[in-house]
Amino acid sequence: MIGIIAGTGFYALPDLMNRSDQQVKTPYGEAAVSLGVWNGQQIAFVARHGGDHSIPPSSINYRANVKALEQLGVEAIFAVNVVASLLPDKGPGSLFLVSDFLEFTQGRLSTFFDKPGEVRHTDMTTAYDQSLRSLLSKAADLEAIAVRNGATYVCTNGPRFETPAEIRMFSNLGAELVGMTGYPEVALARELDIPYSSLAVVSNSAAGHGEGEISLEEIWEVLDSCKDKIFRLLSRAVQLWSTGEC
Repeated sequence: MIGIIAGTGFYALPDLMNRSDQQVKTPYGEAAVSLGVWNGQQIAFVARHGGDHSIPPSSINYRANVKALEQLGVEAIFAVNVVASLLPDKGPGSLFLVSDFLEFTQGRLSTFFDKPGEVRHTDMTTAYDQSLRSLLSKAADLEAIAVRNGATYVCTNGPRFETPAEIRMFSNLGAELVGMTGYPEVALARELDIPYSSLAVVSNSAAGHGEGEISLEEIWEVLDSCKDKIFRLLSRAVQLWSTGEC
C-alpha cells in the first residue's frame, strides 16, 4: 500500500475508487485517512489540513498521521508540500524533489521516542528516500513535467509567512524552499523506517523575492493551475511503484 499526504489545495485524490473515509486510532490520537484504489494500487490518503483546510500547520497531529499509515501497512509515502521559493529563477509553478531540510519550528511533537527508556537517535543523512526520488523523477520525465531533483527545504512554524529578514537568513544557511508542514513529518517517517519523499510545488516567491506583499489569491490561482500536473505525476509514480520500478 502507498501513502499519499498532501497539503494546501490538495484535499482529495481524483477518481479514487472504492473510497472509504476512516478515523484511524493510534497511540497518538486519531487520523483521518481515505482508503481506496488509485491506478490499480491500494492507497491511503491523508489531507494534512483536513478536507476543509481547518487545521493550521503547527496544530497538525503529524505523529497520528504517520503512525496511522504505518498501522495500515503503508510501504512508502509520497508527500506533496506547498512552498515558497528562495530561488529567483524558480518561481510559482516550479516543482522540486526535496533532498534535505532545516527545521525552525517550535513546540511540535516531533518524535515517537520521547518517553524515558525509549530514546532513539535516528540518522537523517538520507531522510528523503533516494529510490522514491528517482522514481518520481522518472515519472516526471515520462509525463514531460519539469522537476528539479534536489532542494533544501526549511520548515517554519506558521501560519504567518516569513519576514524578508528571515528569508535572507534562511538563504544564507542554504535553504532554497520554505514551507510550514514538511517537519516533523519526514523525521517521523524516518523513525518508523517508512521510505518518504516530498514533491514540493512553489506557490509563490518568498518574502522579499517578489513584487509587493504575498497574495493569497495569487497562491490559490497557482495551486489550481498546478493540480493537473501534480496528480499526473503522482499517478505515474504510483503506476511505476506497482510494477516494481522502485
